[in-house]
Amino acid sequence: KKNGYTFIPQDVRSSAEFKRATAKTSKAVQETARMLGQHSIPFWSPRYQAHMCTDLAMPALLGYFMTMIYNPNNITLEASPISTVAEIEVGEQLCNLFGFNNNLLGANEPTAWAHITCDGTVANLESMWVARNLKYYPLSLRKAMDDPEGTLQFVPDTFSVRTCQGRLKRFRDLSTWELLNLKLKTVLDMPAQLYRDYGITPTFLQGALDKYNIQTVGKGVLEKHFDMEDVPKYFVAGTKHYSWPKAGAIVGIGSENIVSVPIDNSGRIDIGQLEKRLEENLKSQTAVLGAVAVIGSTEEGAVDPLRKILALRQRFQALGLSFMVHADSAWGGYFATMLPRGDSWKSSIPGRDGGDSLVPDLSLRVETQEDLFALRYCDSITVDPHKAGYIPYPAGALAYRDGRIKNLVTWTAPYLSRGADTSMGIYGVEGSADEEQFSALWAALSTPDDDFVCTPFNMLPSEASGRPELVEEEKQRIRDEILSKTNAEIIASDRDKNTMALLRALGSDLNINLFALNWRYPDGCLNTDVEEANDLMTRIIKRLSVDDPEDKPTRIPMYLTTAELSPDVYGGGCLENFKKRLGLEHDSGESLMVFRNVVMSPLASFSAKDDFINMLGDTFRRVVEEEVKASCHTHAVCQKRNEDKPDYHSFWVRGTDKIFLSYGSMFRIAKHRQQVILGVEFDRAGDKAYRELVGNTDDDIVLKTAHKVDLGCLLENFRPGKDICFWANLTTKSNGVVAPHIGVHITSLIKSRPLNRSAQDDNFPAGFMPFYLYGTEKERHIDHVLVQAPNITLSAENVALVLNDNSVDIEAVIQRGAAIVTLEGVHEAALQPFPETNEELFSGTGNCNFFFRQGAKFDVKVWEDPRGPTDGTRGMLAEMRRDQKKPLGTGTLTLGENVLVDVEKVNRDPFAEAKTAKVSKWRERFDRIGREVRAVHHNEEW
Repeated sequence: KKNGYTFIPQDVRSSAEFKRATAKTSKAVQETARMLGQHSIPFWSPRYQAHMCTDLAMPALLGYFMTMIYNPNNITLEASPISTVAEIEVGEQLCNLFGFNNNLLGANEPTAWAHITCDGTVANLESMWVARNLKYYPLSLRKAMDDPEGTLQFVPDTFSVRTCQGRLKRFRDLSTWELLNLKLKTVLDMPAQLYRDYGITPTFLQGALDKYNIQTVGKGVLEKHFDMEDVPKYFVAGTKHYSWPKAGAIVGIGSENIVSVPIDNSGRIDIGQLEKRLEENLKSQTAVLGAVAVIGSTEEGAVDPLRKILALRQRFQALGLSFMVHADSAWGGYFATMLPRGDSWKSSIPGRDGGDSLVPDLSLRVETQEDLFALRYCDSITVDPHKAGYIPYPAGALAYRDGRIKNLVTWTAPYLSRGADTSMGIYGVEGSADEEQFSALWAALSTPDDDFVCTPFNMLPSEASGRPELVEEEKQRIRDEILSKTNAEIIASDRDKNTMALLRALGSDLNINLFALNWRYPDGCLNTDVEEANDLMTRIIKRLSVDDPEDKPTRIPMYLTTAELSPDVYGGGCLENFKKRLGLEHDSGESLMVFRNVVMSPLASFSAKDDFINMLGDTFRRVVEEEVKASCHTHAVCQKRNEDKPDYHSFWVRGTDKIFLSYGSMFRIAKHRQQVILGVEFDRAGDKAYRELVGNTDDDIVLKTAHKVDLGCLLENFRPGKDICFWANLTTKSNGVVAPHIGVHITSLIKSRPLNRSAQDDNFPAGFMPFYLYGTEKERHIDHVLVQAPNITLSAENVALVLNDNSVDIEAVIQRGAAIVTLEGVHEAALQPFPETNEELFSGTGNCNFFFRQGAKFDVKVWEDPRGPTDGTRGMLAEMRRDQKKPLGTGTLTLGENVLVDVEKVNRDPFAEAKTAKVSKWRERFDRIGREVRAVHHNEEW
């Protein structure tokens, strides 16, 4: 009842339908609350060290709760008087935080302006939108002035501006290149200059520009009119957020013109590479919209050298190239709260009194402080309060150094009156020692005696100074002087041991730690396979995160998350250097998984007396050891899967004129990680049994070793004429063992090629599919060349190869085991990846429709294998087709009756957990709420 009016009458509230609706809502709320309580991640706990999530600031939560009840829309004061004013003040506070001028009467600095966005992605998008419009605004104005039928053709020829090189020129005389490179202030001053000198009001100017503005006609019209051949570029570090290419697509410049600049070994933009690309653009006269400094990359916590980027801009402006500088400080912006207010600062290391619970305030690295201080000279800044601002999702913000720039992305020219200056809140990052202590933990976690190595992404001071021989000594110092001490003891020892300087030198520029693991064989040698290191980290993260509805969040001992360092982003030195430090093959093109530890909670340092951080370190160490060491725990996989011990092996048997064996390779087991084709002879009983079996079974005939065999050693010892033999059983799927314990003598080694990751190609073949061609003149067989994992086993016996007349005699090449046949027009790269099971492979189409089937005919080329029988295939196919000017022969190949297709064995990992549809499992759990709500409705009706 409101003001005497009854809006929901008593008869409605007493109705059965009303009661059912309220009962259903009550039940749904109860069940959803129960699920959230059982399955939500405990971000509030200092055990959580994974994503950028933690407990929220109480003022933020209270403000969120209060405001969401009223659901205001901050468009005008009419719709939201309180929250609109609050947004204005928040914008002013953010401008103050970054050092922008908020004083309307400030004579020397432009007046800044900031507003709230839904997140950093939208803020970045708007900043690029502004950069685009700023770049094209002079073109629009010039086109309007040159149009004899336009309303601005009367602007006098005396209207002049300064180029970015400082020369005063008549606006009508500026070249297209000069128009595209006017400084930001010059462009924004134009409306006021036209009003001051010629009485042209901003309102009239805006109306006159409507039909020429990029907002109206699009950039294509302007580019065509001014004969622009190249689309302007936008530069950002390779570690860029995904919002940047997305923004490029939305604003119409295209994601390919968002140029990724390589990074250095610390994950920062390589300033030399940026300079090189700017020089290329200057030389080709390709305009640059902007350059981005990432102030806190979300993977590494790296701060780009903003001061150097700003200096580069100044240098290139003197050469005639100008562009905006944007700071993507979505993550790192709030770290500016650690800088003293004013125009300068002094690094210091004060500490709060408090005995064992003391938390030392750590100043950032000096260079990081300087780059944060330089934010005040950026043209625009993105920041995400829902990250290091400790407020609820979603909240982003965009700040402009010159508030006039906002008018470039509006169709009207609103004027927002500015309130009084307000102080900055106290809920940003305080700068406690947590991040450095975690950096110390990961840096010193492993010793040379451990079964694993833990290596931080950011190099230790000894590594960075080029003295890797001192690494272990430095790690021991970290254990002795940091990890084993309370915060008060660290502070007390600083005067004599300079401990705080070491602590500050550890980890990233902000509060994100990246680190990776590798493992050792029992003999102490490090694993070199990147895929195996990645697998270890994959297994560990499954134990340190919620992976399934059955997982109990409160029972997970600590939380971490992972990231991927890909060659596309981190290649060119950074990734290769990190792999090398881990002891891995560093010249392969594989991505590397890394752990990411985001230190958001300040509570860990307050628990210094209880040694909380070291407790988390011990927990992590225990999990790693359980996954690595074959003898210590049922979880152990690394050493077990890579044991170099004898095992049972199986081969498909091919041919009768001469017998060949095609090995059942397995990428995921070291003892089976090779592709083998052998020529063999069976003993008399075995030969007789085999020949009787051929033609009398529809099954593949498989030879399985009767005992565990060290296949690698066996093949290494093979020499022509040397009798190498083993015992095996002939088997079929239908009848099992049909001829036990037959002697097998190896007569020729066609192929014995490693399938470890470093021996594989980076890409699948494009435009063809390669096969090894072997056999005799009467019987020819083919096996698919396995160049990369995962893959598929394809093999065919007794194929019909018909070569054209211009082909050379290939028989000698086949007899040497050096023939490769390529199925032309079968695009392997397009076929990969194949389904994970044979059932999926054939479902819907049936075996008869799969391309590799009985009677299938292909156009082929025959080549000579350029490598030896035991060499890896990495680069082999490219080498073959490049160096051999033409194939040995061309023709057709038709598959016979015995065709093998299998995607399961070659990719099987016996140690892998069964895959489950996790999203479906979560949805099933959530759907229970709906079923229980419907049950309430049903029971009431009953």
